[in-house]
Amino acid sequence: MEIDFDGADRVSDFVTVPEGTYRCIVDEVRPSITRANAERWSFSLRVAEGQYAGKLAAWDCLIFTHRGKARARMFFAAVGLPSTGKVQVEPQDLEGRRVMATLRTVTYETAGGGAQVTRNEVPYDGYSAVPG
Repeated sequence: MEIDFDGADRVSDFVTVPEGTYRCIVDEVRPSITRANAERWSFSLRVAEGQYAGKLAAWDCLIFTHRGKARARMFFAAVGLPSTGKVQVEPQDLEGRRVMATLRTVTYETAGGGAQVTRNEVPYDGYSAVPG
């Protein structure tokens, strides 16, 4: 197979669904450590129903620092996990959970390269429980 990559632009628009609020499923969780040595769980959200069912809604993360625990608590409550007192949870406990996620489209410039990237993000308070 011959491939000509000349003129092929880098993909910089990662928006797969328009802004809005969607019923989503936590699809994949990837635990890691931040540069500041805090535990981070990155996860993908897939649209669960409707016109965009099955499409990637966004990637997001929870960072378990003093400041980040407040958002983690809101997220845990929204997906039906314990969110008060001391709890024992593992990254895989998030997988398959359903949540309402509000998406907004953001564009930012990459470090050093100056390329612009457009993607969906979930704002700080952009999660809520699925009704019913």
